[in-house]
Amino acid sequence: MKQNFTVRQGALDGVEVFLSVAQHRSFRKAAAELGVTPSAISQTVRVLEARIGAALFIRTSRSVGLTEAGEQFLARAKPAFEELVAASEVARGLGQRPAGLLRLSVPRAVIPILLELVASFCRAYPEVEVELAASKEVTDLAAEGFDAAVRQGHLVAPDMVAVPMTPPFRLIVVGSPAYFAERSRPAHPNDLRQHACLRWRRSNGALALWSFNDNDNDNDQTIEIAVAGPLIASDFPTVLGAAIEGLGLAQLPEPLAAVGLRSGKLVEVLEAYAPLRPGVFLCYPGRRQIMPKLRAFIDHLKSRAAGDGKVRVQADASRAGSRKRG
Repeated sequence: MKQNFTVRQGALDGVEVFLSVAQHRSFRKAAAELGVTPSAISQTVRVLEARIGAALFIRTSRSVGLTEAGEQFLARAKPAFEELVAASEVARGLGQRPAGLLRLSVPRAVIPILLELVASFCRAYPEVEVELAASKEVTDLAAEGFDAAVRQGHLVAPDMVAVPMTPPFRLIVVGSPAYFAERSRPAHPNDLRQHACLRWRRSNGALALWSFNDNDNDNDQTIEIAVAGPLIASDFPTVLGAAIEGLGLAQLPEPLAAVGLRSGKLVEVLEAYAPLRPGVFLCYPGRRQIMPKLRAFIDHLKSRAAGDGKVRVQADASRAGSRKRG
């Protein structure tokens, strides 16, 4: 079959003109309403009637009426056109102010870190609903209908715009006080072979190796160690919970373990060997216009990050002043 490389005229061409003429029963009044000439109205109606294949109006020198085909067309076209206009207004509203559904693809392990940010955003923008779709897969944002994704630095594609959500963080090894009550603390990564280690399986099916700084050689390289233990999970939160229960040691992003460390439920070991990771980023395609809901989320994220930075600077300055006075 020969392909047609031209776009055919739309089925809606001329419908607005038809509805205006049908409402006013006048070509002249329809022209005044739409801001065009009466001859332009007549030409548009003639083209519409030719495309449909039926006369829609009965014209006399004194009046304009509808044919039976015109009555049938009006009965169906009017509500459909009004619905189309309403849909355009809804879309225009979403393009002018932060509103609607903001869909984010997020690794399950990162969700606990995001909750405070999302909660403050929802309070600031009540017309926006946030959906956090937890997945360990690297999703196709356009194909899956997501506005943006949260990803670790090494997973950010080159064609994505990336906004930092966290500073770089350490990958640390932790265990519970109950676990260490029965075992000595490891002093070197090689000592992990004598410990129960809680592992996690990557989305590709492989068991993740544990990474460490190679402090034994002055080359700024990392070493990877295959560990063993009683539990394998597919996400960090499960591994974290098992570590708190004393089942074994876990290697986790420091922000995820921060609450457990502050509460004393977890203890860090092998601090000197902890590698640094590039942090977490909000990513979105840069080739398309950013909807106001996503722009608001980005601005809120940057504002919170700037505020947190000021707090840290002030706190550091206060501690420095206290040391100086002391």
